[in-house]
Amino acid sequence: MPFRSTEEQVLAHVPCDVPLTVTTTEARGLEPTIDLAVRLTKNGYSAAPHLAARLVRDRAELDEIAGRLLESGVERLFVIGGDAAEPAGEFPDAESLLLALAEGGHEFAHVGIAGYPEGHGRIPAEVISEALRRKADRVHEIVTQLCFDPAATTRWATGLRASGITTPVRVGIPGKVNRQKLVRVSAGLGLGQSARFLAKQSGVLWRFFLPSGYRPDKLAAAVADQITEPGNAINGVHVFTFNDLERTERWRREALTRLHA
Repeated sequence: MPFRSTEEQVLAHVPCDVPLTVTTTEARGLEPTIDLAVRLTKNGYSAAPHLAARLVRDRAELDEIAGRLLESGVERLFVIGGDAAEPAGEFPDAESLLLALAEGGHEFAHVGIAGYPEGHGRIPAEVISEALRRKADRVHEIVTQLCFDPAATTRWATGLRASGITTPVRVGIPGKVNRQKLVRVSAGLGLGQSARFLAKQSGVLWRFFLPSGYRPDKLAAAVADQITEPGNAINGVHVFTFNDLERTERWRREALTRLHA
């Protein structure tokens, strides 16, 4: 998340060989996301900004954003529709923005989009599925929204493969997130008061407050078991840090050490 201290935290705790994404929100707009992605890239990171279609006014602004990113060496992009109630201009969804990027000749080395194993609170399942089918051939990767049910994720990814979609899937999981910090971050972004956010994430936040808490190890292991399965396109995890970078990076290194022990 593009907060004031984010760049300092990344430089202090995250190695340059770890790919990063920078989120965007309706409240903050696109500029903090783009600016941080550019700065991290200049510091040697591979940083992919989230580009929310509903926050982009028109093709002129899109050309300016894409040109700035590419000229700064940003090679990765993550395209989402965004949660704005009304689009700022001519891009109502990720699909329309992807098409405009292609028509404008803006070629990023790696483009990702979002997937929804447990559905989307505001969009019917059939609409999501059809849109994903149309977008899949235009992108390099699908990153899922947070999902704490490995079986649901596997069913969804298997369904994609069965329908002919072979785009690699990276499963989104929270990292080693401090519960209190998650609450503060959510409140700071206005997410806790957002009905749209709660509708879309109703199966997420409450899990952080179970007596046993949340541990990424079990979910990461369940995803790892599916990576070699031929029936789906799962190829790894995407870790949502909620800016708890130091704890999550420590967990990542410890997990890799255990894996190679």
